Amino acid sequence: MPQAKTKTEWAELLPPDTYRILFEENTEVACSSGLLTEKRDGVFICAACFQPLFDSRAKYESGTGWPSFREALPGSVATKTDYKLLYPRTEYHCAQCGGHQGHVFNDGPPPQGTRYCNNGLALLFVPRGENIPALRT
Repeated sequence: MPQAKTKTEWAELLPPDTYRILFEENTEVACSSGLLTEKRDGVFICAACFQPLFDSRAKYESGTGWPSFREALPGSVATKTDYKLLYPRTEYHCAQCGGHQGHVFNDGPPPQGTRYCNNGLALLFVPRGENIPALRT
């Protein structure tokens, strides 16, 4: 997983809450993200490096309190097994910078059946037609 910047460099660029989620694998409080109700057409990008991660057409209301997506954009996320709750979960992170995004579960809607449960502070939303910021590496 590429990570050109050090954690210290990311900490200098990001708000403290965002940094803790992305690079210390914290989780925001449920129902606290404004992106939970974002319904415009566009793309959700990593809040650290600006890598596009999800198309808005993949977003759905899961009822969990976090922004949820049926699928990630191809090649945009990588996964690893997380045992922090004593049982295995699949954690996913930005494939560009390694920033923690959330966990993927197998309880999503058809046809994929997956739910990418994302921390809202780990994402930024760019409406369709607006320029996505240049990648930060």
